[in-house]
Amino acid sequence: MSDERNGGDDKGLFGRIAQAFSSEPQSREDLHDILRLAMENDIIDEDAQSIIEGAMEVSGMQARDIMVPRPQMAVIKAESSLEEILPQIIRSKHSRYPVIGESPDDILGILLAKDLLPQILEENHDQFDVRQLLRQSVMVPESKRLNVLLREFRENRNHMAIVIDEYGGVAGLVTIEDVLEEIVGEIEDETDEAEDQYIRRISDGDYFIRALTPIDDFNEYFEVALSDEEFDTIGGLVMHAFGHMPTRNEVTHIDGFEFKVINADQRKIHSLRLRPPGAE
Repeated sequence: MSDERNGGDDKGLFGRIAQAFSSEPQSREDLHDILRLAMENDIIDEDAQSIIEGAMEVSGMQARDIMVPRPQMAVIKAESSLEEILPQIIRSKHSRYPVIGESPDDILGILLAKDLLPQILEENHDQFDVRQLLRQSVMVPESKRLNVLLREFRENRNHMAIVIDEYGGVAGLVTIEDVLEEIVGEIEDETDEAEDQYIRRISDGDYFIRALTPIDDFNEYFEVALSDEEFDTIGGLVMHAFGHMPTRNEVTHIDGFEFKVINADQRKIHSLRLRPPGAE
């Protein structure tokens, strides 16, 4: 009796899935319903559902939605000496760096940190010229769709692209890891130091904040007492303050702090700019 009933449920489930796929036209809502149905019936697990839905969301997103904005880009000046570059790389811990000429919009190429290793062993550092080590930079418009960008990253074996605005200026940069994180979630590696990356002081009265910053860490850093009763992270608190899914450059205030959205997609906030109370 039980087996027959279960078999009937399975047939009904697959029948509903087949019916959903056979209807024309299909919508994203139909696909989301199918995925939820499949998860509820243990055909896929929650992680698989999240990855599939993430891939679906990425197809509708553009480079501007996830790029690291120009003010947060870690760049190297072409005239820098090896002794000046090495501390910067040790401090920021990235593997790739845009190298600029006379202005931030003058991108000469991409420096791979590993290409500096042979230079360290050279005795005469006076002859060092970072321009000789550069890889070609890839330029993409802000409107570049992420699914297309990911395919090009894979085909051309590139890991970083410079995002250009409508006037030809540098708007930011995006990496293959940024795109993949939209699909599979946050990717942590052995060089990540969460506490160091959560809050970064840009200048007096101006801070870069990751949305995943624990409220406890935020309170300790700024010596305040934002409530953590309902939410664990600053992103959750800010989302609640907005009352909707905010887009880039939207601003809200919490206890005198001004939070401006820097990066966000249809599902979550990624990063914020912060002005503390009393900042000029």
